[in-house]
Amino acid sequence: MGYFVDLNSDIGESFGSYKMGMDEEIVKHVTSINCACGYHAGDPLIMDKTVKAAVENDVQIGAHPGYPDLMGFGRRKMAISPEEARAYMLYQVGALDAFAKAHGTKLQHMKLHGGFYNTACNDEKLANAILDAIEEYDKNLILMVLSGSYIAKEGKRRGLKVAQEVFADRGYNEDGTLVNRSLPGAFVKDPAEAIPRVVKMIKENKVVTADGKEIDIVADSICVHGDNPEALEFVKNIRAGLEKEGIEVKPLISFLK
Repeated sequence: MGYFVDLNSDIGESFGSYKMGMDEEIVKHVTSINCACGYHAGDPLIMDKTVKAAVENDVQIGAHPGYPDLMGFGRRKMAISPEEARAYMLYQVGALDAFAKAHGTKLQHMKLHGGFYNTACNDEKLANAILDAIEEYDKNLILMVLSGSYIAKEGKRRGLKVAQEVFADRGYNEDGTLVNRSLPGAFVKDPAEAIPRVVKMIKENKVVTADGKEIDIVADSICVHGDNPEALEFVKNIRAGLEKEGIEVKPLISFLK
């Protein structure tokens, strides 16, 4: 049996003169990128530069819409209506899509960011607003969402293209959500621990939670965050570890139907 998975990273998160991450290097080792669209991070020049780098490295591009919260990097919870969720997502996807077209390509997927991602995964009203907007904008746009979440299940029920995402560097709760960043067990920083975890996710569809329980999971794409100093070595080690285990790393568009 052949195993394959997409490897993605959140990049393009600099803003003006403020630099974040190692985008120029990270983009060489992943198969898909999620580019910030100006709400939680990024700006038009950064978006243009990030799309250009992705095209030059033959990496697939996804929009990474966040809450309108530059100061909080989109990680603070905001009370927004379904109408706002729909509009925020469409506004940012449309902006990045313009840069993709300018560089002779198109978007592969859309993945929400931070607090927007976490809330919309299981808030049915917000999730449905996001799904409605995807149907209106482009039914072929892959929706990258948390594995096992409401939005993943409902998206599949609607016949949309859904990529279930797992995290190499984050801890899991028993309900399949991610451990809050402020709590113990939120991060997996050692590749020696992360690689066996993601291999288990792909080959066995299982992951061990922060409390030591084993839960079901589906891994179409693995996220490695690009906003920490060790990100480059982490993503290089993850990719090498996967390939050593006979797992082919390739973009979603090549296998997700």
